[in-house]
Amino acid sequence: MFKTFLQDFLALFFPELCAACGTNLFNNEQVICTNCIYHLPLTNFHNDSENRLSKQLWGRFIFEQASSFVYFRKGGRVQNIMHQLKYNKRPEAGYRMGQLYAQALKAADKWIIPDLIIPVPLHPAKLRKREYNQSESIANGMASILVIAVVPDNLVRIANTETQTKKSRFERYENLAGAFICRFPDALKGKHILVVDDVFTTGATLEACSIVLLEIAAVRISIATVAFAE
Repeated sequence: MFKTFLQDFLALFFPELCAACGTNLFNNEQVICTNCIYHLPLTNFHNDSENRLSKQLWGRFIFEQASSFVYFRKGGRVQNIMHQLKYNKRPEAGYRMGQLYAQALKAADKWIIPDLIIPVPLHPAKLRKREYNQSESIANGMASILVIAVVPDNLVRIANTETQTKKSRFERYENLAGAFICRFPDALKGKHILVVDDVFTTGATLEACSIVLLEIAAVRISIATVAFAE
């Protein structure tokens, strides 16, 4: 009773705001309000093996399954959430979206739960500036529901590449060539790895990461992003 009273009292002066719409959250809501969760533009890609994300990756590298949770549209709720996650120091927004996404994957008939999750890594310089890896926040949220391990320090980014904005798909791939290495490949032998990123645009970063991981014996790759940019 006292704890609830204290939370309510503190909320008067330091209200927790929804990462999507900015309204005050109720006690039973976490990071994203119930109304915004209800209105998320779901892709349902996890129920369709020939979804739009999969088709964009076909022929680029071998993967088991690929899916995105929601559509990214300018001015929409998802853009607000991703902005809070990446630029307003709210890693909890990624964690919550990861939880919601994993709940959908866990309930899907066709989705196979991988052995572990590897989030797309940031270069150390960018990590110091942002203070956290947004993809790792998403991965941790997913792992809390799927009950699998997150391995954030095996695949690393060694090249601090130019911004990908306004580059073509081929230019993005060229920009990322040699950007990633696997530090302990033996630890991943024979594993089914879920590579997690925040937003899918051209897939160049996911492709560069996956190609490195696929050099390891008997590794299988699945892909998951929170958002799919239309």
